[in-house]
Amino acid sequence: MKIAITGASGNGKTTLAQTLERSAGLRHVEIDALHHGPNWESCGPQALCERVLAATAGDGWVTDSTYKRMLGDLVVERADLLVWLDLPIRLVIWRLLRRTAVRIHRRVVLWNGNVEEGWRDAWRHLLWPALKTAVENRRTLPAQYPQLVRLRSDAEVAEFVAMVRVRAGNRAQHGVDVDGQAGVEARLEP
Repeated sequence: MKIAITGASGNGKTTLAQTLERSAGLRHVEIDALHHGPNWESCGPQALCERVLAATAGDGWVTDSTYKRMLGDLVVERADLLVWLDLPIRLVIWRLLRRTAVRIHRRVVLWNGNVEEGWRDAWRHLLWPALKTAVENRRTLPAQYPQLVRLRSDAEVAEFVAMVRVRAGNRAQHGVDVDGQAGVEARLEP
């Protein structure tokens, strides 16, 4: 199974990818880590493309982003399934504010030694883009990707994780898919 997760910052893409890594044995491909060098320098589109191609070779992976603006549909085309985290905007902004406050206060080291510097940068690079992306995604994603799985609540995310865990476990034990699952499972079939 190859899963690409998309959505605005603060929706929980990395958390979902880490959960699927632990519970379903999928390899987590953290695209931010592939993209950001020291001092937040971008590796550039060509290098990122090469890194993503190498990181998503084979089966059994989940990405925590698609980096559509830099990579186009590269990640989506390599995935079996596109998952869109579309939680309520006020919840996303609250989680993003909380996460950013913790990272700034504790000087949490992210990729390649980077830390979030302060609220001005957070507003410019995280909060405002998250709000814009959330609104833009609602206008464009359903038409662009009619087969995507749209998760709108924490309950739907939990249901999705449980379904993937069952599918991964069944494949590992028997080499077949699970049939007859309700809810999200129905949306997984092409």
